[in-house]
Amino acid sequence: MKKGIHCETSRKTSYIYQQLRHGPWQTRMRKISNHGSLRVAKVVYPLGLCVGLFIYVAYIKWHRAPATQAFSITGVAPGARWSQQAHSPPGTAAHGHKVFYGIMFDAGSTGTRVHIFQFAQPPRETPTLTHETFKALKPGLSAYADDVEKSAQGIQELLDVAKQDIPFDFWKATPLVLKATAGLRLLPGEKAQKLLQKVKEVFKASPFLVGDDCVSIMNGTDEGVSAWITINFLTGSLKTPGGSSVGMLDLGGGSTQIAFLPRVEGTLQASPPGYLTALRMFNRTYKLYSYSYLGLGLMSARLAILGGVEGQPAKDGKELVSPCLSPSFKGEWEHAEVTYRISGQKAVANLHELCATRVSEVLQNRVHRTEEVKHVDFYAFSYYYDLAASVGLIDAEKGGSLVVGDFEIAAKYVCRTLETQPQSSPFACMDLTYVTLLLQEFGFPRGKVLKLTRKIDNVETSWALGAIFHYIDSLNRQKSPAS
Repeated sequence: MKKGIHCETSRKTSYIYQQLRHGPWQTRMRKISNHGSLRVAKVVYPLGLCVGLFIYVAYIKWHRAPATQAFSITGVAPGARWSQQAHSPPGTAAHGHKVFYGIMFDAGSTGTRVHIFQFAQPPRETPTLTHETFKALKPGLSAYADDVEKSAQGIQELLDVAKQDIPFDFWKATPLVLKATAGLRLLPGEKAQKLLQKVKEVFKASPFLVGDDCVSIMNGTDEGVSAWITINFLTGSLKTPGGSSVGMLDLGGGSTQIAFLPRVEGTLQASPPGYLTALRMFNRTYKLYSYSYLGLGLMSARLAILGGVEGQPAKDGKELVSPCLSPSFKGEWEHAEVTYRISGQKAVANLHELCATRVSEVLQNRVHRTEEVKHVDFYAFSYYYDLAASVGLIDAEKGGSLVVGDFEIAAKYVCRTLETQPQSSPFACMDLTYVTLLLQEFGFPRGKVLKLTRKIDNVETSWALGAIFHYIDSLNRQKSPAS
């Protein structure tokens, strides 16, 4: 018989393998086999061993090799060539879709929220958002300005939500970012930095992708730009080059933002310095009208209307009096960890008119008006939504559309009601009147339609989604400065 197939394995090894694999039964079978069958067996068994060893080695190499999948969001952030790797567990990359995650902490003036985003990117296409997990905690990060250590507990609690939501294999490749907004912008610099440092320490101890700039106070303009990205991403307005986009209005506790893409040259020419910002995305450059008004968020506006000063108790504990409260109202109100004694103004003839006069004084020369907002579709978020829902202008769960004048009608009705029901929603008259006049100061006519929503396709319509894109884009620019 000719020498059999060795495949780097001797006949002796092959024979031993057969003995171990098949035992006495196989030996007996060989004894009763004819000569031809024995010859075939002596050829087939080494060949089978060779194939088995090949499969085993291939299996080991496949599992020991970096079972990773690169993801890139070049469609969302122009020039992006992020080389971070994300292990793709079975089922997460069906049809060749690349799966990745991002975690954005929103540290606002009234609470800290975490947004956990899951994305899928089809080959040669822009990413799509496939899931969002959202959780919020109160109070805001700024409430711990004098006790920094206490801030860590809430941050860790929200990090645990992210760890439960994101598969283990993705942790090291998932960017973790915190952006603080008006609450920390209003704090003295030293206190704000101590809070941010504590958050960064907690982040560094986490298993996620943490950069040196993972924690920061968000520029007000960036906040507006990020919210504009979010709403236009969710409505699909950015997928078609040259397509129409929508504007964004956000009313927070400490600041308020407006952002839209001007189409009229006059708007660009008439905009004051600091109101225009360039944004690169989808391989295009957008010149946005975007501005954040610090101190004109709803809670800060309340304090200004009452005659108080941000971050300072009333002098000598003096009571703050306002024509926007019921004449018989007396009570306390806490803002930014300061408690104020407040009351309504006596002998009020027309609560709404006097309140409107006071609000106009607070807003005077503080808001830039632009005519183009009349012709742009706008979405409004946050306290715009909450106030409209509280008085039945929109569905509290689903949102809806209204015209700017609806806020004024509601304000007049509520102010009149407060004259006879002073303890019912004491700030409702003030808040609705403020929103009415703020929108008019922006340039919105009473008949202008606004769309109010909290979610689009079950995704929170905050700036967080747009901000994570900005952050990823910045990482790519650091890796490729020439891009």
